[in-house]
Amino acid sequence: MSKVFKVWPKRVKRTNGTVLTPEMVVIVTTKNHVSSPFVNGAQEVKDTYMRLYQFDYKKACCTQSDFEYVALD
Repeated sequence: MSKVFKVWPKRVKRTNGTVLTPEMVVIVTTKNHVSSPFVNGAQEVKDTYMRLYQFDYKKACCTQSDFEYVALD
């Protein structure tokens, strides 16, 4: 059973030539029923940001504290 989350950055973050802005909102579906989209090493969040915005989560040194999220289901 999967779970759906809306994830967005708390503030503008500029690191290693990448820019993350609060307008970069994504909808993430996790493979398991979890309480946070960051439980699985944020793999779904990383994949979604790369697919939609060509934003490299790892290169930007992002962590869960850089984002806010809410469960949609």
